[in-house]
Amino acid sequence: MSRHLAIYTGSFDPISFGHLDILGRSRGMFDEVVLAIGRNPNKEALFSFDERESMAKALVAEMLEKEPHGALVRVEHYTGLTVDYAKAVGACAIIRGIRNITDLAGECQLAITNRQVAGIETVFIVTGENFAYTSSSLIKQIAALGGSLDALSTLVPPVVIDALRSKRRDPSNPIGRLARDGLAE
Repeated sequence: MSRHLAIYTGSFDPISFGHLDILGRSRGMFDEVVLAIGRNPNKEALFSFDERESMAKALVAEMLEKEPHGALVRVEHYTGLTVDYAKAVGACAIIRGIRNITDLAGECQLAITNRQVAGIETVFIVTGENFAYTSSSLIKQIAALGGSLDALSTLVPPVVIDALRSKRRDPSNPIGRLARDGLAE
């Protein structure tokens, strides 16, 4: 019997409750899921691969402890094309979260291209209604422009809020520079 391994890809910069919602629901569809942290060349990363991987591993461990039934999950990061990574780990599908019609349009184009170029299918999972307006970009913008980090508690786990707070204190980080210049709390 063949095992069905899927990769759930994204930059996860930072990882949110919306991401964890998609991951949790995907565990009922596959035998194993790899949360695969990639690089989006169109976005400057706030957190390093190691930081994102560390946060994701801690949150996945919590998830597996609370809900031991379902697919195994591991966290990895990769560089290069997602389809090349998918082939390297033997994935049968790429999981993508969909929040709205705008996401769907862009993701469909990518899914069709991935199927034509690499023969890999994409599985879309619609996010829970509580997370339909959550995006990592919005979270970073709120943090960078002085929004209350505690107000993000409905969007991101405490480990992410702590990491954002640490970035604000770091003058070498873009968010920290804004804070130093008096533009953030």
